[in-house]
Amino acid sequence: MMAALLRRVHRALHHIEDGLIVAVLLFMILLAVAQIVLRNFFGTSLVWIEPLLQNAVLWIGLLGAMIASRNDEHIRIDVASSLLPEKYHPFLTTFVDLFTAFICLLVAWYSVQFVIEEYEYATPAFASVPSWLLQAIIPVGFSVMALRYVVLFAMGLIGKRPKMQELTP
Repeated sequence: MMAALLRRVHRALHHIEDGLIVAVLLFMILLAVAQIVLRNFFGTSLVWIEPLLQNAVLWIGLLGAMIASRNDEHIRIDVASSLLPEKYHPFLTTFVDLFTAFICLLVAWYSVQFVIEEYEYATPAFASVPSWLLQAIIPVGFSVMALRYVVLFAMGLIGKRPKMQELTP
């Protein structure tokens, strides 16, 4: 029963990530088209659209990275696995999971500091929307990725790490 509940929560989180990236992308497309129409047909534009689109690109990038990490499809340089015998690949994968989790945690930690500074300085992104609110996706995204790789690392230690194909729902 607990396993079924965890699977449902896991699937729901995937749907939230997928829904967010689709919503942000659609929002970006609509705003960009609106800006083009306003400029070409009415000779005007909305000044807040450009900074909002810039921040939306940040959101798309981090949501995409979160989705890639969920499927263990992050960018990797795979020289060692071609040089090492097959029997060492699980150890290499476990090390890469730990290293990836460490880097993601490091970026999450420093991005929290960055967002706190943005909050303290009350820098506006546009209109009265604070920049820290839009940039909060950075620590959230890297924390989610770090958590995923910590879990994969732990699963690798006990020999239960799923293969890449098994990670996709």
